[in-house]
Amino acid sequence: MSYVEERFGPDVNKEILLLCIGITSCLGRFIFGSVADFVKGSNKVFLQVLSFLIIGVMSMMIPLCNIFGGLIGVCLLMGLFDGCFICIMAPIAFELVGAKDVSQAIGFLLGLMSVPMVAGPPIAGFLRDKLGSYDMAFYLAGIPPIIGGIVLCLIPWVEARNRRKQKEGLTSSISSSTVIFSKLDCY
Repeated sequence: MSYVEERFGPDVNKEILLLCIGITSCLGRFIFGSVADFVKGSNKVFLQVLSFLIIGVMSMMIPLCNIFGGLIGVCLLMGLFDGCFICIMAPIAFELVGAKDVSQAIGFLLGLMSVPMVAGPPIAGFLRDKLGSYDMAFYLAGIPPIIGGIVLCLIPWVEARNRRKQKEGLTSSISSSTVIFSKLDCY
């Protein structure tokens, strides 16, 4: 709110930005929740990657908005993909760790998310005091979701590699048992 007031003046209706993020986050949960029901396996991970990347890029675009309407557009997109991120988090955790460990995985994820939520505002304030602008804080805030999206891209690759290894292990155990049974047939 301080950034908007500083950038666009005190007369601008800055609360509209939070409203835009909240409404489109709700819409994103409905839209992407329905989409995720029809998308199989690792493709949900790529949907999550897309949401991370867009949230990161939109965070970095906030300082580039010179008109208030552009900032509203950025907030609308950010809210939409925030809804995607939130609603797909549990199904992906369920697919990756299974029903037994899903609550622990979601708790761990939410715990990790709380660190930047708590540390971010004081760091942004410190950067504002030192640099005289919030711009660097927004640029830096976009980096973790982008890195997270890139790392998340590796999960389907790792899963495919593990499935290949399991399949090879199963094939070799079947072929070795076939050899044993064929030797028993000889006796």
